[in-house]
Amino acid sequence: MATLNSTKLHIDIVSDVVCPWCVIGYRQLAKALDASGTDYELHWHPFELNPNMPPEGQNLREHIAEKYGATPEQSQENRLRMAQAGNDVGFEFSFADDMRMHNTFNVHQLLHWADQQGRMHDLKQALFAAHFTHRRNLSDNNVLAEVAAETGLERTEALAILADQRFANEVRAAESAWVSKGISSVPAVIFNHRHLVSGAQGVENFTRILEQLAAAED
Repeated sequence: MATLNSTKLHIDIVSDVVCPWCVIGYRQLAKALDASGTDYELHWHPFELNPNMPPEGQNLREHIAEKYGATPEQSQENRLRMAQAGNDVGFEFSFADDMRMHNTFNVHQLLHWADQQGRMHDLKQALFAAHFTHRRNLSDNNVLAEVAAETGLERTEALAILADQRFANEVRAAESAWVSKGISSVPAVIFNHRHLVSGAQGVENFTRILEQLAAAED
């Protein structure tokens, strides 16, 4: 297989931590990258699935029913499908009837801060697990600060950032920039600033995409 080792593959991923297919898609892509030996650099970018969600969040089943018109049976089928897809790439979903959807604007501010310290990727993965595996309350700033501390960031500073909203403008600008480029759903994966791939494509499809990019590079 041809690889992209001569030049690093630039990967941008626009996503939200309460998007199940975002973590599944990333894990699929990561397996394809590892198997292909591709040399790459990855950058995460903010997107809010529910920018108008109230701070306290909403029951997930109710949210899915309101937003997508899904019946309880359809919702359960989707959960089972996502759980299997997660299991295939080593990620555990622990869905429950009391699980909640959250407003993630504060989450993205914390990720912006973590990026300044080279820790965004670690925090992103920890937040995926906090929400989907451990069902922690991402609407609670104390919980967000605890997750940040667990990844080696300063808890007190995390709380201060969330209290004074110092990165609000930067996050809004970043979100708007991606929307202006036509991103309306996530995950959105952009290779080398020009090749957009939407959704969780599966390991095999991501592998084929990497092969095509390597062939074009050669």
